[in-house]
Amino acid sequence: MELLEKKIRQEGRVKGQGILKVDSFLNHQLDVELFEEMGKAFAKRFAGEGVNKILTIETSGIAIATSTARYFDYCPVVFGKKYVSLNLDEEIYSSDVYSYTKQQAYKIMVSKKYLNPTDRILIIDDFLANGKAVEALIDLINQAGATLVGVGIAIEKGFQDGGAIIRQQGIALESLAIIDDMSEEKGITFRDQSGKK
Repeated sequence: MELLEKKIRQEGRVKGQGILKVDSFLNHQLDVELFEEMGKAFAKRFAGEGVNKILTIETSGIAIATSTARYFDYCPVVFGKKYVSLNLDEEIYSSDVYSYTKQQAYKIMVSKKYLNPTDRILIIDDFLANGKAVEALIDLINQAGATLVGVGIAIEKGFQDGGAIIRQQGIALESLAIIDDMSEEKGITFRDQSGKK
């Protein structure tokens, strides 16, 4: 997605080992117009798949998922919670995930009443690096007996193995921007996706 790549080039900052800061438009301050365009792009890429629910992880994926839901008849957005709270149901699906960015493991949880066998679920998230978050979301979908339609990612770190792992499983993975290389010295190199919808 050319608009997203342009925004990354203009405002993204590479920090150290594989960290891309995009907090000025994606995961701290939000560029709502860009999010609407990302939602449209995901709608085109997953058109005709019968998506009736979107699943993400708190917190950065929620805004993108919500912007995408409007293009799937305003379907519900469910997010995996990272923290136990008093208002979380006792009957939950849970899965473990390791965060590359935070360098820690945590559990994600979704109330069983929000994932059902009749659901056709699209996973949406902001980043894909090693694929652990997506694998945990897929695990939740499998526990519920729901159907995974595909995975939509705003920014994929193509130099890490998450994308390859997901694609090798035969899962429809659509990333709006794929970074093949990045460094503070050389900047960011994107994968050519000119053949995408």
